[in-house]
Amino acid sequence: MNEILTQEKSIYLQISEMIENDILRDILLEEEKVPSTNELARMYSINPATAAKGINILVDAGIVYKKRGIGMFVSKGAKEQIKNSRKEQFYDNYIKRIVIEAQSLGITKKELVKMIEEHQ
Repeated sequence: MNEILTQEKSIYLQISEMIENDILRDILLEEEKVPSTNELARMYSINPATAAKGINILVDAGIVYKKRGIGMFVSKGAKEQIKNSRKEQFYDNYIKRIVIEAQSLGITKKELVKMIEEHQ
């Protein structure tokens, strides 16, 4: 968790995304302990309640779970769950828009695929 907080979105959302990113990058593995709210608060000079709000998003999504008296841990299957969720978001936020814009410009599917392939 070496990322820097920005003003672009709520801090608690950034905290949950940072933890997800660490899971995707195999920095945090399944069944591994997640930094505590107090550790996150110290690391980023934020209120522990804000850090807890970010972690609670992940708990609600089943990405992390609490071991009473020990802390929060990465759930089994969390990485795959995050990938699937982000793929859906990518489709909704980007692909749909690209297809609609391509259609309005008269770009065919074949032309669109060619454009994508040229940038790989």
